Amino acid sequence: MELNEQGLKDRAVWEAAGFSLPKFDRERVMENTKENPFWIHFGAGNIFRAFQANVVQNLLNDGELDKGLVVAEGFDYEIIERMYRPHDNYGIAVTLKADGTIDKTVVGSVVESCILDAENDREYGRLKEIFGKDSLQIASFTITEKGYSLVDGKGEVIPDVAADYSAGPGKTKSYIGKVAALLYFRYMAGAKPIAMVSMDNCSHNGDKLYAAINAFAEKWVENSLVDAGFKTYICDKTKVSFPWTMIDKITPRPDASVEKILREDGVEGLESVITTKNTYVAPFVNAEECEYLVIEDAFPNGRPKLEKGGFIFTGRKTVDKVEKMKVCTCLNPLHSCLAIFGCILGYQKISEEMKDVELKKLIETVGYREGLPVVTNPGILDPKEFIDKVINVRFPNPFMPDTPQRIATDTSQKLAIRFGETIKAYQASYDKDVKDLKMIPFVFAGWLRYLMGIDDAGRTYELSPDPQLDTVSTYVSNLKLGGSADGETLKPILENDKIFGVNLYDAGMAEMVVGYLNEMIAGVGAVRATLKKYVL
Repeated sequence: MELNEQGLKDRAVWEAAGFSLPKFDRERVMENTKENPFWIHFGAGNIFRAFQANVVQNLLNDGELDKGLVVAEGFDYEIIERMYRPHDNYGIAVTLKADGTIDKTVVGSVVESCILDAENDREYGRLKEIFGKDSLQIASFTITEKGYSLVDGKGEVIPDVAADYSAGPGKTKSYIGKVAALLYFRYMAGAKPIAMVSMDNCSHNGDKLYAAINAFAEKWVENSLVDAGFKTYICDKTKVSFPWTMIDKITPRPDASVEKILREDGVEGLESVITTKNTYVAPFVNAEECEYLVIEDAFPNGRPKLEKGGFIFTGRKTVDKVEKMKVCTCLNPLHSCLAIFGCILGYQKISEEMKDVELKKLIETVGYREGLPVVTNPGILDPKEFIDKVINVRFPNPFMPDTPQRIATDTSQKLAIRFGETIKAYQASYDKDVKDLKMIPFVFAGWLRYLMGIDDAGRTYELSPDPQLDTVSTYVSNLKLGGSADGETLKPILENDKIFGVNLYDAGMAEMVVGYLNEMIAGVGAVRATLKKYVL
């Protein structure tokens, strides 16, 4: 059983092993897509393969669509070269349910894979061809929030971006520069309409994508490198839209236990690939069953009825409410709590942390007691029901191999949204007092303790990647177990509103954070002791 066009010809063998297979004529769908692509997605990672590609497959199976997806990768070309194309763009989506059952689906809705490389005439030429098509309705993105940044951690313009500003759209090097150049090609082909849809897990993601692309349009027009109408095109919502979205589906790194199941089923060639850019990819993805994608319904070139696949289309205000509900209260802050303290306490799975009485109580307090009172009900999803499902079903799922180390990635970029918005809501409320927030500053202290890279047993561990790591680590470099935290040394980080969303001194929280931190570094086992003291 090989995962490719030839290997899937023997459908009976795959179906006997419990796999759901594509029910559509893939060759016909490939032909339709090549001539009239409707959706290209940038970012060939796990969430795309487990979520968007699976939804499109279901719609193809049901006859709601007759064209498939085109995927493009602009950061790590090896994902396409070493994983997508050797498997004829097929993938296996393994859904891990809380009741212990699994669904195994061979996903064939991705019918073309492209490399976003402006130096490669053949690859980039095909992308230009796609962007010149009248039929193209959607260009979507899962490239992480960092993908939209045009500056480095010091606020300086990234060299490739600076070079693209000066050189124009001819041979761009930066990710967004290459995308902006494709949009310019679409503009020159007749200013054709398109929706540019960020599906990344960050606040007001459509605005982030717009700001990045518009920066290139402004620079290129300013430097007389493009037609002056390009900026007007980018800013015309009847031509180019940048909808807001909220996405939610946990897709951990492909797990060895899932690979073992697939091997026992008889699937061959499951070897994972670690690229030279240190991306870990496999022919399969594993993910939870629960999924949400709420999208602002702004598609100037129209769209198919993707709501039949489960996507929720609504207005921008409602998307904003749903996004804030999830990112600021009902899921993401709880994830960060478990990530920070899970690393310190030596956990390797989020689900195992949910058996920890103190940690479960911690996220219940942060979610129900501190966050829920200031969350706005978006109407289409109930916040209390959402958080109930997170705490009682999703996080405890023992079959989800998600790790605190993965969630701890880029924490300095997450705290402001995941916790800072709740603090601001308390500050703005006439009947709420910031002093009532006890566990949010506790988590901030936990993050500073995490940055020491020493667990609660006194062992060192590797900090997860974070663009601010070199900067923030300097403020805790003198901390030692058995020592004490100096508020003056920590002041530059505690007053950094870009990290915490607010200046913790102005919010009246700095002293509390330092106090908690001193208790957490009192010695081996101090984090557990502090949890017991304040959480229960």
